[in-house]
Amino acid sequence: MIRFGPAGIPLSCKGRTLKDGIEDVHNLGLNAMEIQMVRVNIVERPPEDEEVGLTPMEVENDLVVGILRKKGKKEIQIIDPYEKIKADDTLVTLTSGLAQNFQELTILGRMGEELDVQLSMHTPYYMDLVSNTEMTEKSISSIKWAATMTNIMDGLIVVTHTGLYGEIGKKKAKENIAVNLSQVMDWWKNHELRPILGLETSGRQEVFGSLDEILDLCDEIDGIVPVVNFAHLHARENGILREPQDFAEVFDRTNRFVDGCHYVHFAGVEHEGGNEKRITPIKKGDLRFEPLAEFLVENMPNVTIISSSPLLEHDAMYMKVIFERALMKKVTKGSKVKKNDREEKD
Repeated sequence: MIRFGPAGIPLSCKGRTLKDGIEDVHNLGLNAMEIQMVRVNIVERPPEDEEVGLTPMEVENDLVVGILRKKGKKEIQIIDPYEKIKADDTLVTLTSGLAQNFQELTILGRMGEELDVQLSMHTPYYMDLVSNTEMTEKSISSIKWAATMTNIMDGLIVVTHTGLYGEIGKKKAKENIAVNLSQVMDWWKNHELRPILGLETSGRQEVFGSLDEILDLCDEIDGIVPVVNFAHLHARENGILREPQDFAEVFDRTNRFVDGCHYVHFAGVEHEGGNEKRITPIKKGDLRFEPLAEFLVENMPNVTIISSSPLLEHDAMYMKVIFERALMKKVTKGSKVKKNDREEKD
């Protein structure tokens, strides 16, 4: 199946809640939405008396994404919506406009299933799994929070970037990322989370995330998959994606990691010298969707295509229209061939 949807709540949506967004995506004839965990504020507070003994799943007033608990001289963070809250805990709550509590996330997941809108989540765009500083700890927490929320919504995937190479060099950066992601995946498997973790390709030379680097990590760490952002890949490789075969090669390279279920981003892009300058509407960049549509029609892979264009849902619908036109063209051509064959036999 081929799905199309926006990276976030549609711009044309009158309401700005996830419920409004899911309904709007469905009404627009789209069937996927990537939830953006972009503007999140973390508040730490002690539990209310009535919250002691409850689990984060049962707390109604806040979305409790973590529990800080003293263990000896150390303070550990527990990210488990089914962990019982103790009186001397500190609750980590997320205020982002995503949802009021876990009960609401459960409802949103059911809504997505009923309306056939596949849900996924993107972590904050600035991530650092490289430096092993406080920012790395925050980035790892963001991935775990996103995974927990996506799991509650029965979403497909959590997408994340990894960070800048910095001053330590590409080799050491990759080593640090691999260690941190391995720890994340150990936690992921221990909590039996259903979504998958996807690493997105990057569009600039100073940022970890060439396709080769992403695939190397997918080879090394069980459970993570590549998320090809075609605009980023096109920019980083100096405009490499021109013909259907160019896209076919990318799908061929990533197919063995995704078990035949691809998840990709698409937008227009302006680039120079192997670096993305800016993401644009599809019609304004030099990355065209028509060659990808031609590949899709000929091969019909199982893929979710997320519009990360500034026009969001407009370009998601534009891609769907281009795909449907290409499909109709193929069907019409096939019908003509069959008709000619029958006439020749007669």
